[in-house]
Amino acid sequence: MTAAATQPKQTLLHLAGELLTPLPEGALWWGAQRLLVVSDLHLEKGSNYAAAGQMLPPYDTAATLTRVEALCAALEPETVISLGDSFHDRASETRLPLAYAERIRSLTGAHDWVWVEGNHDPDPPAHLGGRAAKVLRRGPLVFRHEPEGETGEVAGHLHPAAKVAGRGRSVRRRCFASDGARLVMPAMGAFAGGLNVLDAAFRAVFPEGCMAFVIGEARVYGVSHRNLLPDGSAGGGPVWRA
Repeated sequence: MTAAATQPKQTLLHLAGELLTPLPEGALWWGAQRLLVVSDLHLEKGSNYAAAGQMLPPYDTAATLTRVEALCAALEPETVISLGDSFHDRASETRLPLAYAERIRSLTGAHDWVWVEGNHDPDPPAHLGGRAAKVLRRGPLVFRHEPEGETGEVAGHLHPAAKVAGRGRSVRRRCFASDGARLVMPAMGAFAGGLNVLDAAFRAVFPEGCMAFVIGEARVYGVSHRNLLPDGSAGGGPVWRA
């Protein structure tokens, strides 16, 4: 068996006429533009919680940066869009250890790096390189943090997750949510949670429902709207295998 035959099958999605690849790391790859999108990194969330007395392991920033670095090394993107809430709060960059700041500057120096404004981090991290934007448009696609429902929109903010039934139990994973006209990215931050795509918050973005592109261990799986379960349900419906 060849090496190519053993590689996990890639799931592709169409958005406003463009072919995109949702990646199991939680990032989005637009190959035709050599453009990588990451969203809701929430760097230094752990130190934010620690300052409030809730002690979380202080490794979230390192883990998230490692995933981003690996993707950049493998794909060699020309442009990287960090789609808002890159930092968990306005003071995050002041708590950032020097070694992590240097890793971020290495990334922003190697790519056309765009920090899209988020609700957690409206001010761009000037000393870390890259450039800031409230909204970025590229061809038929528009990139912003909070979804507005525009055709061709790629947004974050809502941290989508999907619950599906499988092998006698339900599985809940982060996911990409899309109806073919607009897309909401999963949160990539190590400590970021997820909101079920059947929650009312998604109805304004996807009034007729959406498909979930569910993140598995090694690949992304497309799951139709009719196979999704609300939180609190026990499952027992259609089987989904990761």
